[in-house]
Amino acid sequence: MEAGERSVTGAARRAPRYRALPEKIGSIVLVFEAVVVFLAGLSIYGLRALPEPIAPWWGIVAGAVVAILMVLTSGLLRHRWGFAVGWALQVVTALGALFVPAILLVTLVFGGMWAYATIGGARIERRVSAQRAAAESETD
Repeated sequence: MEAGERSVTGAARRAPRYRALPEKIGSIVLVFEAVVVFLAGLSIYGLRALPEPIAPWWGIVAGAVVAILMVLTSGLLRHRWGFAVGWALQVVTALGALFVPAILLVTLVFGGMWAYATIGGARIERRVSAQRAAAESETD
């Protein structure tokens, strides 16, 4: 057998798992937001925006940790609680505006996209499911 070939035995190949629209869009939003949140952490460091007893490099650490959590959460959106974690991360991002007010713009833009992904995506998914069920009942 060649290196790139796959052996097809008698076992049926498993179909990929169906991913609902909120999961698809939500994971995209979180990954893109992770990049921006890391850059916001760099901004907090560069502007020395943290209060005096806290070392400025904690801005980079906080941005990196939240960014990593966002990437990890994007893979957990198959679970209902993954969306709750995503909402919590949106709140954490909004709290960054206490140090650099421009982060509020990031929160509004990505928070709006996250809300659309979760709320609007679920509404679209329900409508498509109803249309599929109606189409199946017509063919039976």
